[in-house]
Amino acid sequence: MMEINEIRRQFPILGSKIGSRPLVYLDNTATSQTPASVVECITHLYEHTKANVHRGVHTLSQEATDLQEATRRRVRDYINAASEEEIVFTRGTTEAINLVAASYGGAFFHDGDEVVLTVMEHHANIVPWQLLQARHNIKLRVVDIDGSGKLDIEQYRSYFNERTVFASFCHVSNVLGTVNPVKEMTDYAHAHGVPVLIDGAQASPHLRIDMQDLGADFYVFSSHKMYGPTGVGVLYGRKELLEKMPPYQGGGEMIKHVSFERTTFADLPFKFEAGTPDFIDIAAFTKALDFIESIGIENIHRHEEELLSYCTEEMMKIPGMRIFGTTAGKSAVISFLVNDIHPYDLGLLLDKMGIAVRTGHHCAQPLMERFGIPGTVRASFAVYNTREEVDTFIVALKKVVSMF
Repeated sequence: MMEINEIRRQFPILGSKIGSRPLVYLDNTATSQTPASVVECITHLYEHTKANVHRGVHTLSQEATDLQEATRRRVRDYINAASEEEIVFTRGTTEAINLVAASYGGAFFHDGDEVVLTVMEHHANIVPWQLLQARHNIKLRVVDIDGSGKLDIEQYRSYFNERTVFASFCHVSNVLGTVNPVKEMTDYAHAHGVPVLIDGAQASPHLRIDMQDLGADFYVFSSHKMYGPTGVGVLYGRKELLEKMPPYQGGGEMIKHVSFERTTFADLPFKFEAGTPDFIDIAAFTKALDFIESIGIENIHRHEEELLSYCTEEMMKIPGMRIFGTTAGKSAVISFLVNDIHPYDLGLLLDKMGIAVRTGHHCAQPLMERFGIPGTVRASFAVYNTREEVDTFIVALKKVVSMF
């Protein structure tokens, strides 16, 4: 049994007020809040262990290097990767996808090749492939969804042919909460000799991630959605693929030897980590993983499911309510509209009552176009949210709706 009040005490920001109203933070899909243990770790590292990693022979550099590489091993274990060489640190999910598109796609795609995406993708899993499309004249095949937000798996299968070279799709939709059958999708792609990238930004805070079971070729996620620091992302890549891929950026750290005649590159994973990394926040990411594991990802998921069910039931009692994304087993996110009220108006008025929600297209404009809407209001939950906060949200929502 989780003690929610004890969990909440670890997040000082949750005691904040918006004007005179207590903060109810329901924007967790955009970014989660950060426990004091992570913040204290960052402060400690800046005060006691700030020195650039790798190559330094002095004590502070060695300590900072050890802490960063300890986090790499920790992430390897957390996602059950085969090797720490398969864990590449990036600035976030977006950079990780861009890395794969630019490096793997740039090296191995040719004119006429086809890449399979889905209509529910975040812009971060659309635009990098479009940039590649402009250079290599590849074709993007986009899988549709039904009215509930469920992926058309038969259409997905139908898109694989002799020209298909890659598939890239989200594990969980950041708008709909749909949890895609990513293992089934990966297995089908592999049966056709097609590698797969999975955008796990919305899955990693809520679900157990196991690379050995999932079998993905690439999997990407961000620390800041997992109660960790901003500016840290993870690219998991199968070693045999990473070894074949050219570097994404050039500079310090990713080299073995440089001359004006020829440069050779560092071994994995450093080949893809040019320049000074965010070694302070990478080291502190371990504390966020400690926090998740102290509660248990299954317990977190169960708690969020209960909040999702309760909140959805209460919201549907409001006349004119439309919820986008109603698939069974969805993640703890609710995107909605009420009557013809503009989502920005809803969001601004809720903020006046202390409710932090997200409004707009959520970096998923093609999905908004699919539903024929400009955007939605999105409420999303994390382990520190409570039923009482849901009640406060519902009361505020009803009050806002009554104004129109």
